[in-house]
Amino acid sequence: MRKHLLEGLIRKPLTERAPAPDEGATAELAAALDRAARKRLGRSLSIREIDAGSCNGCELEIIALNNAFYDLERFGLRFVASPRHADVLLVTGPVTKNMREALERTYRATPDPKWVVAVGDCAVDGGLFAGGYACVGGVDSVIPVDIHIRGCPPNPRSILEALLALFGPKSFPKSRFEEGESS
Repeated sequence: MRKHLLEGLIRKPLTERAPAPDEGATAELAAALDRAARKRLGRSLSIREIDAGSCNGCELEIIALNNAFYDLERFGLRFVASPRHADVLLVTGPVTKNMREALERTYRATPDPKWVVAVGDCAVDGGLFAGGYACVGGVDSVIPVDIHIRGCPPNPRSILEALLALFGPKSFPKSRFEEGESS
């Protein structure tokens, strides 16, 4: 046992180093989103996240938006528990047969103006689960989608850029997502 403890102290860890943070770019992006939301809505943006049947990879990246690095709360962006208080629905995963009605009800309960963002490859077109017996398909097969974000899973910065893109192409820098049709 002592041998393993000593080896652990001498050897370097096997993990990779964390990427260098780009604090300035993230802060600038989030501040631009807050300005655009206040201009368009008169208040900050409220987000409701919906898991329509995913593997939870995209949820981990969405949760990262609340960590100390991204910290969306400092920019006035917030996640809400009720769709009645939301401006944006972030939907992850392929829509399963069991979640179809719940997604439709959530969409109807969200007040106008509302936007829908399909997060991840599964939400865009069913991804790995497309064609499965329990899968209805991508989110746009059930409700209208404003923005699709590709990736398995997409990183938090891509999600932040997509939220900014909701307010117009002049509001955001070039990124990796695709724009869908507006509702």
